[in-house]
Order: sequence, then structure tokens, then C-alpha cells
Amino acid sequence: MVTETSAGLGTGRASVGSMLEFAWTAGVFTATDAMSATSLTRSTAIDAVDILLDAGILVEHPNARAVGSYRSGRPARRFSLSPELGVVVGIDAGDTHLAITVADPLETTLVHRRTDLDSAHSPQERRTVILAELQRALDEADRTRDDVLSICAGVAAPVNRKGVSPPHPDGFWERTNPGLAEALREWAPIVEVKNDALLAAVAEGAQGAAIGCRDYVALLAGERFGGGVVVDGHLLHGAHGGVGEGVVFDHVVGVESAVGLGYALQDAVRDGVADGSIPATGAVGRMADAEPIDPRAVLALASEGDADAVLVSTRVGASVARIVGVLGSMYDPAKVIVCGGVAASIEPVLAAARAVLPEQLHLPAPDLIASSLGVEVVSLGAVASARRAARERSVPMLAEGRLRRRS
Repeated sequence: MVTETSAGLGTGRASVGSMLEFAWTAGVFTATDAMSATSLTRSTAIDAVDILLDAGILVEHPNARAVGSYRSGRPARRFSLSPELGVVVGIDAGDTHLAITVADPLETTLVHRRTDLDSAHSPQERRTVILAELQRALDEADRTRDDVLSICAGVAAPVNRKGVSPPHPDGFWERTNPGLAEALREWAPIVEVKNDALLAAVAEGAQGAAIGCRDYVALLAGERFGGGVVVDGHLLHGAHGGVGEGVVFDHVVGVESAVGLGYALQDAVRDGVADGSIPATGAVGRMADAEPIDPRAVLALASEGDADAVLVSTRVGASVARIVGVLGSMYDPAKVIVCGGVAASIEPVLAAARAVLPEQLHLPAPDLIASSLGVEVVSLGAVASARRAARERSVPMLAEGRLRRRS
């Protein structure tokens, strides 16, 4: 579970802040429910509810008599968060894809749009496309900028706490994060730009293989390797947002590259044909001339026991074991979760990696598992982070502002 610090309401409104925090997960509740959860007195709880009702943060529902559950005595008033608070937005801006999700602050996805991005675009062109797709998503959800409580965008680059990526020797980070923090500033009161692997770790901790785990790495492994690292329940970030940056694998013997598993499998097929270990006439060998090679087809053959595909999986698995060995030695995780679209079919590679992983480190080897969250893992993490920002910052700010205007 990843820990964060709640901003809450201002000084003097502790009871209102406690009531608001309770309401996020309570569904429809009564004052008695709130008293039990918050330790507020009845009068204080009712005062806090009335303040939040007056600010439009809570809404009142028909009482127990009106919904047919009243038995005796005075029927209890029933409340919940207002469904009209606004929306949150999660953005997954990968190197070659863009996914935008508009959701309510609690649990419902309203719109999800996914499209391709041109990796040859300039930063300005990329920024223009992202903002245009964001507007289309809001239009499809029948929402405006005024409805947006928070935005979280995931990018394939290190990102510092201000949402800015450092310079890259080839300009890659500047292109994949084309000034999004500044570009989105007018779209929401809270804007966060984060590394995509970090958001994958958020998703795995919230609804994936790391629920309840305090030490894990979410290893994005599609186009390039990158790790979102959680230690002692805390996301690790670094001065420039570079914790888990994959360039380290360029310098690991037996890996020598940060390219992801899709490319690694293609290279292993072509290398095997070139060195004669994979016959060019076999089912795998015939793939060598394809551009690109479909890694899922190779993995499907490996799952069926095809000897050449198993050889490819074994060779790539040895590289994965070295990568996980480095992560295991640096961060001592209980789990390493391979994430991204490739995860659904990657088991033959992981099985090969597990067989040799204990040789790669002195510590106990982490569990090496495939994510079940699929290609949308970064989107899920972005939405979860946007919801957290709305809960801890945007809505308390909204409540505070409305209360000031009413006082």
C-alpha cells in the first residue's frame, strides 16, 4: 500500500475535514455511522455534515422511512458525497500511444479514449495532439474544464516534483514530456505529471498484484524497461524522478540494453537464425524476415512447447533474470511485477527467468509475476493518482473556498 499525506481542510475545520475524509469511502451514511468512524460527538458530526451540505460537497438522501427501511423511532438522515463534485482525468502519454480517461472521483469511468502517437512528432506537435484529445474526451463525457478536479499524466521519462523532465542526450525525455505540467495548468486546479512506471506501481498497489505488499517493483517492459519502486510502503522518486530509470540496464552484462521485452524477443529470434541455433525453415525461423516480429506469436509457440520458441524464451528469460537480480539487490522487493501489454503472454519468459534468478543475487529472490492489468496499467495508475489528488487536495480546497464565500 503506497502512503500519501492528506492536505485536509484548513485550521479550525478539523471536524469538517474528518467528515469529508470519512465520506469518501462511506457511500450512503448516517450521522451515527460517521460518529463511530471519526470519534466525533453527535452535535459536532451533525454540524460538520450541515457545513458540507451547505457547501454542496455532500447531498442528503431520503430518510429511512422514505426508502422503506424505517422500523421505529425517529428516522435517520442519510448522506453521501455529491455526484456533482466534478471529474478527474488520467493520461497515459507513451512514446507511441495516448490514452485519456475521464472518471468520477470515486469509481466510475465515464470515457476512455486510446489512440496512436507519432514518435516523429516535435514536442510542440505532441503537446497539441494531447490537448486536442483531452478536449475530445471531455466533450464525449459532456464535461468542461470547470468540472475537472485533478489531472494526472504519465510519461515515458523521469519527472521531478514540479512535473519537469531533465534533458536527455537525444531529446527523448523532452519530447515524451513536452511541458505537460505547464500546458495543463489551466485545465485543472491540481495537475501532476509522473513517470509511467511509477504510475504502474500505483496501479499494482491499488488493484493489482501488489495489494497489501509494502515492497515491490512494477517493471514496465513493453517498449523500454523502467521500474516503479515501492519500499516500506513508499513510492521512491529521487531528485529528478529517476528512480528505476532503465538506462542502467545498458551497462549490465548479459542485458546491455534497456529495450523492452517485445524488442528483446524479436532480437532473440533473429540472432538465433543468424547463429544457426534456430533453423530458418521452422515456425519461429520463418518469422525472422517479418517486420516487426509479433512477440505474442513467439510466446504462443513457446507455451505449446515449440523447441525454437522455448529457446528464444530461455535466452530472453536469462536477461530478465539479470534485470530482476539488479532490482532485487538494489531495492530488496518481495515482488517484481512485469507490466504492460506484453504481460498477458510473457509466462514462458518468466518461467525461464525464475529458474536462474536465485543465481543473480545473494538475497532471497523476489516473486516474479506477470501483471493482470494489461495495456492500461499506466492509465489505471494515473486515474488512481488523480482520484487521490482530488480527495486530498482539490475537494478540500473546493470545500474551503465555498465555505469562505458563504461566511
